[in-house]
Amino acid sequence: VAAALGSVECHIFTDVDGVYTTDPRLCEEARKIDRISYDEMLEMSSMGAKVLQIRSVEFAKKYKVPVRVRSTFSSDPGTLVTQEDDMMESVLVSGIAYDKDQARVTLCGIPDKPGISAAIFVPLAEKGVLVDMIVQNTSLDGHTDMTFTISRKDLKQTLAIMEEVKERTGATDVVSDVNVAKVSAIGVGMRNHSGVAARAFSALTQEGINILMISTSEIKITILIQEKYVELAVRILHDTFGLDWDIN
Repeated sequence: VAAALGSVECHIFTDVDGVYTTDPRLCEEARKIDRISYDEMLEMSSMGAKVLQIRSVEFAKKYKVPVRVRSTFSSDPGTLVTQEDDMMESVLVSGIAYDKDQARVTLCGIPDKPGISAAIFVPLAEKGVLVDMIVQNTSLDGHTDMTFTISRKDLKQTLAIMEEVKERTGATDVVSDVNVAKVSAIGVGMRNHSGVAARAFSALTQEGINILMISTSEIKITILIQEKYVELAVRILHDTFGLDWDIN
């Protein structure tokens, strides 16, 4: 509606006063962000941040409509979701997000040959199962393991599909783990700065948090860890990248 009317801004009133550097319930040092890019907001929404729905951010980006997230209960100016600018790029990491709705599935001992990946993931796609992180181990004696993450609600269906794939491909076993979670460091500044992953990994290592899987994009580093370490990991990464400092 805002795009169709040619509005200068679209104000969305919610039960929070803006977008925070991370979940304030997990980290007391979390602070409200004054400005955030569309891409950063999309990544944070996809990782479980409940402030804005992904679809609304996609429309805002497509039609270049700035969106201001504000509280229904105060006059606080909130957070402006807008196009990326030089100031945003100067910030290495803008926020830390997490997602506990994760399950890890591994298909063990599959033949390492062309067509195996399709045999695994095509049936999942046909059933509407969304696959996120994917890791294939190094081949050993012509066989390998394939590990991927899905939403916990899809685990039962996924395991049933993988049992069928196991029989067709000659895999040796299917194992799963629901006690996992994703933690992500997000920021458009990653495009122009190196060493973000190294800093994140080092900080987690110092606290004895084992990294199970890693996924990266231009503006996001996602780490799969045991769910029991989520709160600690969020606080550590928030502190590591100085997000408790007011840099806006």
